[in-house]
Amino acid sequence: MNEPLVARMREFGTTVFAEMTALAVRTGSINLGQGFPDTDGPPAMLDKAVEAIRSGLNQYPPGPGMPELRQAVSDHHKDRYGLAYDPDGEILVTVGATEAITSAVLALCEPGDEVIAFEPYYDSYAAAIAMAQAVRRPVTLRPVNGRFTFDPAELRAAVGPRTRAILVNSPHNPTGTVFTREELDEIAAVCAEHDLIAITDEVYEHLTFDDAEHIPLATLPGMRERTVMISSAGKTFSATGWKTGWICAPAPLVTAAQTVKQFLTFTANAPWQVAVAYALRHETDWVTRLRADLQAKRDRLMSGLSAAGFEVLRPAGTYFVQTDIRPLGFTDGLDLTRRLPELAGVVAIPTQVFYDHAEAGRHFVRFAFCKRDEVIDEAVRRLTRLASGG
Repeated sequence: MNEPLVARMREFGTTVFAEMTALAVRTGSINLGQGFPDTDGPPAMLDKAVEAIRSGLNQYPPGPGMPELRQAVSDHHKDRYGLAYDPDGEILVTVGATEAITSAVLALCEPGDEVIAFEPYYDSYAAAIAMAQAVRRPVTLRPVNGRFTFDPAELRAAVGPRTRAILVNSPHNPTGTVFTREELDEIAAVCAEHDLIAITDEVYEHLTFDDAEHIPLATLPGMRERTVMISSAGKTFSATGWKTGWICAPAPLVTAAQTVKQFLTFTANAPWQVAVAYALRHETDWVTRLRADLQAKRDRLMSGLSAAGFEVLRPAGTYFVQTDIRPLGFTDGLDLTRRLPELAGVVAIPTQVFYDHAEAGRHFVRFAFCKRDEVIDEAVRRLTRLASGG
């Protein structure tokens, strides 16, 4: 029998996250790979979900999402960013941000259209572009003065006559970069000059550290009307398994995404939506404490990784720390992460799998710090074996 999988999807096997999490389970290693917390979100939010289930809210909710969640998202964006979105027509609830991104790409890109993405990129971006039979055009983020950024000239050079959209992720996974106003101005100028749609993945919008400020691209002059703004509850409220996300955009763009989304999952889980609506209105103090806690965990892991011999780049947001493995004598992150359970009893993610130009990221490995302090400390203790040779 011929290969049953269509050609455009053959480069996408099991995700690196599934591979490394399975490796952690199989070897009994500490999992600092996949970005999920090992503690729960706000107790009152969890109670709201249980209450919704027990009250009988277990059938199909409206396709665009529960009205209370759409209103809560609308109010959140107005209060926090000054962005006004009509909950009836400009907001769509999705099964996490991954579905939102995929729906937007499938809805807005014709076969052969080009989509710019900053590499390293979250792996679902490449898969969504492939499913749309579009073409990805990577622009590489490189470390400059301790943070990853892009060359504006390279961004402009990536635009061609078939360029349709640009995928922008800030705070950025996996590098931890939070794009500055100046960087966003460059992106906005390119979008305006070439009439591009911006699809913005902002799932870490509340998880920034130090003095870094998250600025939605849609707040820049002329960008609201060409931006598909995406976020979710998973990272903000430490409920990644709930898979509750949303799109905010002008009505024609939302309608396009919903046309696709209705044939992917039709709708999203009602109890989670009600609970998230509650959390957006009542748990902002909890999120503030979470951000401070994550910053302390970041510093804790960075200190330990530096002591273990890694070169560590300081992230301004997200759950992740990027490390350069060359000071330890390693040059290939994929090889190291597959051996790391044996060498140190820890699992991490090789950054090179998120590049088209893998050589640019071959020497980087990503560690997640969204774990309990005792887990971080034990992982660091184990990783010191690398510096000591075992």
